Amino acid sequence: MGELILIRHGQTEWSLSGQHAGRTDVPLTDAGRAAAELLAPRLARRHLVAVFSSPLSRALRTAELAGLTGVRPDQDLMEWDYGGYEGLTAAQIQETRPGWDLWRDGVIPGDAAHPGEQLQQVAVRTDAVLDRIRPLLGDGDVAVVAHGHLARVLAVRWLGLDASAGRLLGHPHPGTLSFLATEDEQPFIAAWNVP
Repeated sequence: MGELILIRHGQTEWSLSGQHAGRTDVPLTDAGRAAAELLAPRLARRHLVAVFSSPLSRALRTAELAGLTGVRPDQDLMEWDYGGYEGLTAAQIQETRPGWDLWRDGVIPGDAAHPGEQLQQVAVRTDAVLDRIRPLLGDGDVAVVAHGHLARVLAVRWLGLDASAGRLLGHPHPGTLSFLATEDEQPFIAAWNVP
């Protein structure tokens, strides 16, 4: 049985500053491009039967620089739509909403391009991705290039947990790998946030 390899896209100016970048298409920084290139040797050793990516350029460019081919853009791998919090840091949000926590409190509606999405909507998308990936794992590994919060939701849904359990995982750093696997048909996290 293959592993599901989660790849967080490389660094962007917004990931560096802590801004919530859901649907805004922010490009990779020089450091983000370099980190993506460093993933290539490790990924080249894997038997990948499929590669899926968020359609945003930061994810697609990470896949390209990491040497991945045959990448299939998947709308369900888009980052959480942060709505009215798009582009803001947690500290900025807490100025108007003290104690705010994304996992508990969610987001507020934004403009037409960022209407906002609740946690259970993100879970429905990640469940759909997992339904498409699980049958492929019998033939080898599957790589997914996505975003920080989305990866956390996907990982806990892999484990069969409620999406809110994503708060229990550390935010994967840009340009890192995480590995989801099974043992005796039981899902587990084999590695998380590996540079």
